Amino acid sequence: MNRLHPFSAFTYAIQYGLLWLWIPVFLVIGLAGVFEPVSMAWLPFGALLGFLLGAAYGVVYYYRFGYAVTPDTFDVASGVFARRSREIPYRRIQNVDVRQGVFQRLLGLAVVTIETAGGGSSEAALSFVSKSEADRLQHQIRRRTAQVNGRSETPSTEPTEGEAPRERAESGEPTEPSEVDAEAEREAPSESSESEVPAPTEPDEAGRPPAERRPAPSTDRRPEPQRKRLFALESRELLLYSLTTLRPAAIAAVGFVFFLATDSILEVLLTISQPFGGPEDLATGDAQSYGVLTVVSAINGIVITYLVSVAYTFATYYDFQLGRVGDDFVYERGLLQRYSGSIPVEKVQSVTVTDNPLQRAIEYAGLWVETAGYGPDSSGGSQSAVPLARTAHVHRFTETLTGVETPKFESPPPLARRRYLVRYSLIAAVVVGIVFAIAHVTPLERWYLAAIVFAAVPPAAHLRYVHLGYYVGEDHLVIRRGFWRRRTTVIPYYRIQTVTTRRSIFQRRLGLASLVVDTASSRTFFWATPTIYDVDLEDARDTHRTGRKRLQSALRERARADDVGFSVDFT
Repeated sequence: MNRLHPFSAFTYAIQYGLLWLWIPVFLVIGLAGVFEPVSMAWLPFGALLGFLLGAAYGVVYYYRFGYAVTPDTFDVASGVFARRSREIPYRRIQNVDVRQGVFQRLLGLAVVTIETAGGGSSEAALSFVSKSEADRLQHQIRRRTAQVNGRSETPSTEPTEGEAPRERAESGEPTEPSEVDAEAEREAPSESSESEVPAPTEPDEAGRPPAERRPAPSTDRRPEPQRKRLFALESRELLLYSLTTLRPAAIAAVGFVFFLATDSILEVLLTISQPFGGPEDLATGDAQSYGVLTVVSAINGIVITYLVSVAYTFATYYDFQLGRVGDDFVYERGLLQRYSGSIPVEKVQSVTVTDNPLQRAIEYAGLWVETAGYGPDSSGGSQSAVPLARTAHVHRFTETLTGVETPKFESPPPLARRRYLVRYSLIAAVVVGIVFAIAHVTPLERWYLAAIVFAAVPPAAHLRYVHLGYYVGEDHLVIRRGFWRRRTTVIPYYRIQTVTTRRSIFQRRLGLASLVVDTASSRTFFWATPTIYDVDLEDARDTHRTGRKRLQSALRERARADDVGFSVDFT
């Protein structure tokens, strides 16, 4: 078993020391109110004793933690009092993620997390190992996973920067001796590592015959296959992506800060709103001044949330690079926190092209892949393959990646647009009703001005309708939905888990239905499961039957061909 970096002992000691120091503190506080001999003066000594015990536990935990790369599994053993041994089969491993913060990069350390298909969290985490050890583990586990799953671990023969000599040699064209020799030298280690080392025939320096010598232990030192770069996010695209994307995490962060410092933030908002007619304080003021305060607060909240989102997106996707090693996507990204990981092709469930109104206006889009399990982006199994690029470029990527033909979308019947008109009209009526109720308990006047929201109902219903569509192809089902964040998802038939026909009370009255297409991807929290909304009932049933038949056909074809189903050649 290998041990973590010695720095891990220090971090575990601090972590458990800070955790354990609260145990005697709570005990002293609880017992001081019950037993007279127990004094609150014992708190500092109890806290110190708890910290020392926790620090000792952290050091012992470090020495009891071990990991090993075996031929069939990645093994992790941990625990002080209760030992836990985990054997993670390579077939289940989806990603080996290497993460480095600023402080870790200065020390040459990294955190390695092992993520498995179908898991809701990381299966194992190594905090910390050296960066060279992290790269070694990532390479070895990726290679063994490829072998177990029958995938290629070498790039395709398509020429890249370093592959021109090989291409010329195989085609029979004359090559320079130095180029061929260099190519042979690069291949020599990987070829020899799979073969048996020939037994020596001469006695060694100690005079021992060959039969008495022990074979040298085998080392797994094959160099990682050449990485082919597929995409790099340029500075202009990174800035555009940051400016045109709103992160839900930014909203949560601003809300959390407001919760922690509500009084101070309200004082600042009062000061900002006063030049525009806001109240001097919350206790005094009229309806108009409170209205000004509300508007100013909302504008400031939106601006601050947007700036936080821009900064967060910029730091997250700084220097984003997507490459290929064998049949795996490999990516790197991050400014303050540097991530490195892979996306196994056989785990890809679907591919989604995303854009919002701003990105559509400048003809840009992004590409996400859904994988069968946990992903490192804190978003289930969804990972960004291309954060932002020209829409035409992203569509070419998608067609090359999935092999899908250019879809010809079918729209829901016009009856669906009438349904959206009624739905949004009801929402507008609720808004007016809420304003009317507020006007009866506050000095607010002219509540009827809220009826202006009805003007947004027709365009909202139209935009909802025109951005819906679906395409039933020979090998793929393509679903498009959404306006503010439009998503076009390409799903191979063999990845479909279930197809469910769903009908609400209103849909039954109109003869409509929705089809929910579920895959093994776990990304369902922020994005809804791909759904074909509000199609004619007969069309829904026909699509359901067609999808089921083509699913069975695709599974039979893949069983015969033993094909992973996705190509990773973007050229």
